[in-house]
Amino acid sequence: MPAKRSTRRQFLKRTTAATLGASLFPYIIPSSALGAGGAVAPSNRLVMAAIGTGGQGTYDMKQFLTQPDVQMVAVCDVDLAHRNQAKKIVDENYNNSGCAAYNDFREIVARDDIDAVSVATPDFAHAIVTIPLVKSGKDIYCEKPLANSIAESRAVVNAVNKYGRILQTGSHERSRHNARYACELVRNGRIGKLHTIAIHLPWDGRDLSYRPEPMPVPAGFDYDMWLGHSPWAPYTEKRCHFYFRYILEYSGGEVTDRGAHVIDIGQLGNNTDNTGPIEISGKGEFIRDSLFDCATKYQFDFTYANGVIMKCTDEWPRGLRFEGTDGWVFIHIHGGELEASKPSLLTEKIGPEEVHLGRSPGHHRDFLDCVKTRNQPMAPAEVGHHSATMCHLANIAMLTGRTLKWDPEKEIITNDEEANRMTKRPMRAPWKLT
Repeated sequence: MPAKRSTRRQFLKRTTAATLGASLFPYIIPSSALGAGGAVAPSNRLVMAAIGTGGQGTYDMKQFLTQPDVQMVAVCDVDLAHRNQAKKIVDENYNNSGCAAYNDFREIVARDDIDAVSVATPDFAHAIVTIPLVKSGKDIYCEKPLANSIAESRAVVNAVNKYGRILQTGSHERSRHNARYACELVRNGRIGKLHTIAIHLPWDGRDLSYRPEPMPVPAGFDYDMWLGHSPWAPYTEKRCHFYFRYILEYSGGEVTDRGAHVIDIGQLGNNTDNTGPIEISGKGEFIRDSLFDCATKYQFDFTYANGVIMKCTDEWPRGLRFEGTDGWVFIHIHGGELEASKPSLLTEKIGPEEVHLGRSPGHHRDFLDCVKTRNQPMAPAEVGHHSATMCHLANIAMLTGRTLKWDPEKEIITNDEEANRMTKRPMRAPWKLT
């Protein structure tokens, strides 16, 4: 069971407070919350909140709402429209009006009745939000990439380890049966000796030629809180929400978006989840004269200590191909459809004495189960950190145009001090990783 859970006494205390109308955090509890009608009793229920309720945040929140042992009690977003919509979804799910809605994520940090939190803020806010939550004793489902710099990503892992929390990185593609089966084929030598992982990460052709003009901040949008610890910049519509991912200050373009999924599966198949490459090289074409500045054409290579090379291009179709001395297997992203050099390869049985990578009842369900058992989930913090690190190293290599030597133990670039400084990002006062 979780080390920090909402006890029955706490539950009854909250229920009483809600009944009296005197609670700071309102609860209107249906009879099913008491265990009636086959519902999960409060002693076995996980109390959750959601921070960041835009597109992916709403998706994650809805996934947790379908779980019978979850009680979603709070939502948080700096955009009033997103916040109100999320509260409406939660309230309608429980047929009450008890979901609290916050502008500032620190309100959720301060609540001691919450067991777990779904974090789906923009990439650059993942660490600044997650670390205080972890320190306050909460388990975290955090969207990928784990953070927007290598230093911040490592800080998240350190906090998770220090405070004994469970963190699931939202790299849900690695939970697909087909992806895990393909990686089992590779790990058990069905394609011979693995030598190459070909990553296909094509740009979707989206037009990002946008010259920003300062605009009034919309009513109900806390823009200063949205910027958080990133440098101040004038508000313009496409700086925020979905489009932030194409601005290197806030994210890493396609390399950290879908790339975080595909590279992550490559790590699993290569049995390098807890380490990384030793050399990175690449070149890219970055958007110029626009608000957006990420790469849309790219080619970068990772070389591992075991001799395997991961080669990434912007070729179609999306996915990755494990290439060995005796064949290959391709995993499509998204959906997990498999292709192989020989169709019979995809009917191979994995023997009882071979490497088995386990299966998940679903990435979100896996997180909840691990909160209860304290076992590690499919994409724990350390795994998410190494996958995110590779995405960031790829962008650094392409930005500098130089071959980088990486020490995966010390987590430093050893041959290029300028590039090594790019593994960290300055923080706007008064924000800091605490």
